[in-house]
Amino acid sequence: MTPPNPVLLSATRNAVLTLSLNRPERLNAANDELLFALTGALKAAELDSAVRVVVITGAGRGFCAGQDLGDVQNREGSTNFTEHLRHTYIPLIQTIRSLKKPVITAINGVAAGAGASLALSGDVRLWSDQATLIEVFSNIALIPDAGSTWFLPRLVGAARAFELMAFAEKITAADGLKLGLCEQVFSAETFADDVQAYAERLATRPLNALALTKQALNFALGSTLDAALDNEAVLQQLAGDHAEHQEGVRAFAEKRRPEFGKF
Repeated sequence: MTPPNPVLLSATRNAVLTLSLNRPERLNAANDELLFALTGALKAAELDSAVRVVVITGAGRGFCAGQDLGDVQNREGSTNFTEHLRHTYIPLIQTIRSLKKPVITAINGVAAGAGASLALSGDVRLWSDQATLIEVFSNIALIPDAGSTWFLPRLVGAARAFELMAFAEKITAADGLKLGLCEQVFSAETFADDVQAYAERLATRPLNALALTKQALNFALGSTLDAALDNEAVLQQLAGDHAEHQEGVRAFAEKRRPEFGKF
C-alpha cells in the first residue's frame, strides 16, 4: 500500500531550505497536521547550520487557501477559534518572525484567509505573476487572524487594509507589487528557479547581521524612536563583536568579496 503524501515537503539546496505546503488537492488549505509540521520544520531549521535561508511555498497551483474549516469543527459543528489559533497559527507566526534566519514566503498561487496572513509574514515576499491574495474572512463573517491585522496595515495603511478586509478584495500580483505587499514578481513559468536564485543570493549575506537586523526591525515596529535608537546601539555591538564583521572589514581592505558563508 502506498503511504499518503506528507503534508509538508522539504528540500535543501545551496544553503536554502524550501518548505512546500503539500495539500494541492485542497489548494494547500491548512489543517493541524500541516501547521504543526511547518512550525516544527522552521524550529529545526533554526538549529541546522546547513540552512541559511528558508523559503515557504505551496505545491501545485495554490500557496494556501486558508484554514481547512472542516478540520476545526467539532461534532456539533461549532469551533473554539481562540483555542485553535493559540495552538496552531500563533506559534507558527511567532516562529517565523523570531527565526534567526531570513524567511521568504514565495506565493505561487492563491493566498487566502490565514494563507494570506502566512504570505505576509515573511521577511521577504516573492510572488508569481499568477499569485493572488485575498483577506476572505469577512465573506464568512469572521475577522482577519493569524497576524493579518498586524501585517497588512503596516504595509498599506490602516484605511486601505480595512477596505481590503471589509470587501474581501482580490489582489493581483501587479497590484500587490504596487501596494508593497511583495518585493518581486516573477513569471510563473520560472518562479521556482527565480525564487531559488534570489534565496541563494540572500544566503551569501552575513547571517548573524541579518538575524540582528530582523530583531531590530521587529523591535522598532512596536517602539518609540528613542527606544529603537538605544536597541540599535546594543545590537550593533553584538554585530561588531562577531567574526562576520571582521571578515567584512578584511574583505573591504583587500578589495574582495566577503566570504560570509563560512560563519
